[in-house]
Amino acid sequence: MKVIFSVLSAAVIYISPAVFTTGHANTPELDTLTVRGIPDVQNVSPQKDGITKAATALLRKQILAEAAWAMTQKPVTITDASSPRSAGGKHDFFSEADYFWPDPQNPDGPYINRDGLTNPDNFVEHRKAMIRLSKVIGALASAYKLTGDEKYVTQAIIHLKAWFVNPETLMNPNLNFAQAVKGKFTGRNYGIIDTIHLMEVAQGMIVMEKASVFDAQTATAIKGWFSAYTNWLNTSKPGIQEKMVKNNHATCWAIQVASFAKLCNDQPMLDSMRVRYKTVLLPNQMGADGSFPLEMARTKPYGYAIFNLDAMTILCQILSTPEDNLWEFKTADGKSIKLGLSYLYPFIADKSKWSLKPDVMYWENWPVAQPFLLFGANAYQENAWYATWKKLDHNPQVVEVIRNLPIRHPLIWL
Repeated sequence: MKVIFSVLSAAVIYISPAVFTTGHANTPELDTLTVRGIPDVQNVSPQKDGITKAATALLRKQILAEAAWAMTQKPVTITDASSPRSAGGKHDFFSEADYFWPDPQNPDGPYINRDGLTNPDNFVEHRKAMIRLSKVIGALASAYKLTGDEKYVTQAIIHLKAWFVNPETLMNPNLNFAQAVKGKFTGRNYGIIDTIHLMEVAQGMIVMEKASVFDAQTATAIKGWFSAYTNWLNTSKPGIQEKMVKNNHATCWAIQVASFAKLCNDQPMLDSMRVRYKTVLLPNQMGADGSFPLEMARTKPYGYAIFNLDAMTILCQILSTPEDNLWEFKTADGKSIKLGLSYLYPFIADKSKWSLKPDVMYWENWPVAQPFLLFGANAYQENAWYATWKKLDHNPQVVEVIRNLPIRHPLIWL
């Protein structure tokens, strides 16, 4: 009896009065959450309960609502849409470079670049399908992590099989035809950034694969796809080109490789990404003040600065271990991820302090609840960063914002 009382006491500690007043007392998911130690409140103090627990309490209702939506969705893969401008086949991902437009002087000729200005007539259906997949898997994995209910895993497997296993609907593990430019390129290395939205798919699988309903054969097949894609990222001409780019594209190449290698338990690849972060990405991209000069020189410096800092912190979140904590790493000349966070944070907390020109597009849509705020707050126990993250938009609807926000389900990363 003493043991039983002790266990029940531990659970009761976390039961919030809100459970009895919100009308959710009969909802199995919410009851399970409460017993698992996650209070049903929106204003948990991070000092008292920890950043992760506070974030979980804040996002819980949104997660369960998204998961309820995901439970009703059927798979939509790239084989459900095609473009006559694609040089690839039915199973090849295709997209067109965002900032390329028809030439007014030669309307039927090759497209021309207008940096920062998105062409709304480009083919984006494959990208939309992939973002939808990340939303489905991210929501289901988050709900499973919160509740332990394997119905979410069962639903996720249907989508994962459609994208990575089923011969009729799967995507080929390459991006040979991504971000094409009419009249110039059938595909470019810059298109590799499109698959940043597979990171939450990979992380979601990490969260769910220990469930009893996740059979080993399916897990092996999915990991085989991600292993093949990681190999393509490291050995193909576009992959190598993207790896060597000097700005956010190289960061996003690295976070993908790290994410997929983590799923596949590829320790040598993970080690190589840690070395690359320390010796190439951080020292070469960050300025002495913590800014990213190449991003600041763009026509959308605010958005790109946010985007690259998100990517850098995601890399730290994926790769850090007790033995090799990238959150604490500092170069010989003082560059660190904490310096980058400290530089940009004041402009997130108060956008009016931004001294450069406003971005040419989507200036009014940033910031949202950026992952770097939450991950940084958790790493350094910076409650002010958490408070800023808490009050920002956790469910943005602007397509361009979503495209540049690959981590929209942060709890599966904590």
